[in-house]
Amino acid sequence: MKTVLRALLLLFPFFLLSQLQSPSQFLGYGLGSQFTRHHQVLDYYEYLASAAPDRLVLKDYGTTNERRRLVLAYVSAAGNISNLEAIRQEHLKNTEGQGTPEKAVVWLSYNVHGNESVSTEASMQTVYELLTQKSHYLDNTVVIIDPCVNPDGRDRYVNWYNQHKNTPYQVDPYSKEHHEGWWSGRSNHYMFDLNRDWAWLTQVESQQRLKVYNQWLPHVHVDFHEQGVDNPYYFAPAAEPYHEVITDFQREFQKTIGKNHAKYFDQNGWLYFTKEIFDLLYPSYGDTYPTYNGAIGMTYEQGGSGRAGLGIITGIGDTLTLKDRIAHHHTTGLSTIEVAHQNAQGLNTEFRKFYENKDFKYANYVLNGNSDKVNALARLLDRHAIEYGFANGGSVKGFDYATGKMGSMKITEGSLVVPTDQTKGTLVKVLFEPEAKLSDSVTYDITAWSLPYAYGLNAVATAGSVAMNGAAKRTASAAGKVNATNYGYIANWNSLADAKFLAALLEQGVRVRKAHKPFAVDGASFDRGSLIILLGDNKHHRDFVGTMTSLLDAHPEMDLHIATTGFVDNGKDFGSRHVDMVSKVKVAMLAGEPTSTLRFGEIWHFFEQQLHYPLSILDESYFDRVDLSRYDVLILPGGYGYKEYMNEQRSKKIKDWVRAGGKLIAMGGAIDGLAKDESFAIKPKTAEKDTTLTLDPYDGTERERIKHQITGAILKTTVDATHPLAYGYGDHYFTLKLGSRAFDWLDGGSAVYLTAGQNEPVSGFAGSEATKKIANTLVFGSQSMGSGQVVYMVDNPLFRGFWENGKLFFANALFMVD
Repeated sequence: MKTVLRALLLLFPFFLLSQLQSPSQFLGYGLGSQFTRHHQVLDYYEYLASAAPDRLVLKDYGTTNERRRLVLAYVSAAGNISNLEAIRQEHLKNTEGQGTPEKAVVWLSYNVHGNESVSTEASMQTVYELLTQKSHYLDNTVVIIDPCVNPDGRDRYVNWYNQHKNTPYQVDPYSKEHHEGWWSGRSNHYMFDLNRDWAWLTQVESQQRLKVYNQWLPHVHVDFHEQGVDNPYYFAPAAEPYHEVITDFQREFQKTIGKNHAKYFDQNGWLYFTKEIFDLLYPSYGDTYPTYNGAIGMTYEQGGSGRAGLGIITGIGDTLTLKDRIAHHHTTGLSTIEVAHQNAQGLNTEFRKFYENKDFKYANYVLNGNSDKVNALARLLDRHAIEYGFANGGSVKGFDYATGKMGSMKITEGSLVVPTDQTKGTLVKVLFEPEAKLSDSVTYDITAWSLPYAYGLNAVATAGSVAMNGAAKRTASAAGKVNATNYGYIANWNSLADAKFLAALLEQGVRVRKAHKPFAVDGASFDRGSLIILLGDNKHHRDFVGTMTSLLDAHPEMDLHIATTGFVDNGKDFGSRHVDMVSKVKVAMLAGEPTSTLRFGEIWHFFEQQLHYPLSILDESYFDRVDLSRYDVLILPGGYGYKEYMNEQRSKKIKDWVRAGGKLIAMGGAIDGLAKDESFAIKPKTAEKDTTLTLDPYDGTERERIKHQITGAILKTTVDATHPLAYGYGDHYFTLKLGSRAFDWLDGGSAVYLTAGQNEPVSGFAGSEATKKIANTLVFGSQSMGSGQVVYMVDNPLFRGFWENGKLFFANALFMVD
């Protein structure tokens, strides 16, 4: 009897495993025969958590803009799940050279691009097999699965596909189901690419995810993607350039994993490629960011994406099905866990080495500047769990970001100090270094991003020590000092925080003036763009004092000066024509085919989540029927179809509206559509003809092509600070140039521009021919047209939401340019 009982007890776990429903059994259809909506995916994970609670724990980590749940599944052996927090703590001790961790930690991220939809389907098969056939992988491994990083984008695609597909489906690549529209499912609600947001954390999905990621810092992180239909599968090792901080072990372990994948793909006769296209440089990807935090970070790319649907005929006449795509991602997911399981000890040993003290060139990055910008950067550092402090005064010597040379800088009690001698020291180096070292100029993304330039702060990178403390001193604002007897109040204009305050004032019906000339009053000096809020202008406001007090409480960073008189010490009095009202403008933006979804999304997000100012969106499909007189400002986001879209009729409609007093803001590719009309002052720069003829080898065409490209480089520009478009800036601005599009200076309207001596980047790569082309060209400018204005933004001041120092230019275009 005891023998029988013992046998039954041994068989009991296998009995439990056999009782778990597969995804196909649970969903009621074969996995890969339909796309699974997000809530159904969560239903399956909830089912697993209830059916195997000792081996899978499901935890919410946030919600999306459209209120969909963001969840993580923690999967491991029963003994590990019951001890999960202790395992996490022991693992993190390893970053400090302490503890004796024994478990490997693997994090798998699926569906960061919503219409790269196969990965979420694959995640369900992967987690099922981890709990059944492959459960032995979990003895010494904790697997963290994010089944859908981008639920809003995924459901947008799945719902669209279900609406437009044939029954059961059509493999003809020209059929409607293979041609997703402009409002695609790739990006999140705000049309942001979440795979490029890991470092900048502009989106709620990224912010919530990284909070948990920093609590684990896994050994291995995989980001599952899809690429073009005709491309074979891609997996590690990555292509050059690798950033120089990436360790030899990280490089070699990518090869180890890649070879294990290749073993399974070879057995099945599946095609794949490695070491091409997808490099490890730009820090805001799902492979690079984890790599800079000690992980083996990898991207896996399956052919398919939003075009493939449930099945499609490829370029060579084969049929690629969703089931095929699931099988490939499922295979690499399990193969990754298998390798981690086999190398848990080595992963822990090398993870500790990664976090040992590094001999970095610079010990500290010290930053001076506007306190709003310093605080904005400090908030980003907090989200990354990067340690920092504030200086005690004195001076510091080192590399001066403003000059590009060695120099010195005076520091104050408000100077931000970011040391590299800390747990996140490697990440600090990557984000702050003046220029990333390139082992190969052919890259997949931008080649420059240094945070001092992005935030518009003066900075010195120093090898020396810097004394610091934990907090900066703040000056008191005028909150609590607003009353009905003061003549008025003055606010500086030099940061996005100031623009937010202005937007809030206008939304609350407070009348505000702006100064077009520098002035001094009551012994204090103010620059162009300063906001003047007068009691006399607001005597009919329903509750001026109460509203101002509430707004100052909501914007504690604002430091208002109380003006006792409108009679200035020097400059122009408050009643001068040089001190006029800020208009509460009604703003519209074009959406649809001529625009880029990403460029559109940056502006949309800027208005709703940063500036907090209303925006109307006008789709191109009905734009011709819109009465533009309803709007004061029209924004044309960057895009690629404007030359065709801006026909004679539309061009005339927009010109007539501008001449009647409208303000047009044209960005990036939208300028191309205006430049062909002689009424617009903007003109493409005429390239000098090269009279020499050379023949390049066939194999060298890519190298030759990059001579004409700028892959996200930082250039130092000249600023005309007297131009309303440049209020709040000094005499120079570091712009992030994303291409070689070039336009001549505007006569009298060039606010920011490049001279012949400024066409070489201070950071990042620009091809030799491209640098010649951009010499003496416009960056930002404006043109008067009748009673209205046209603002041209050749470079993108809102790029990916992270170029903080460009955002005031956009606010100037809205509120300062008349």
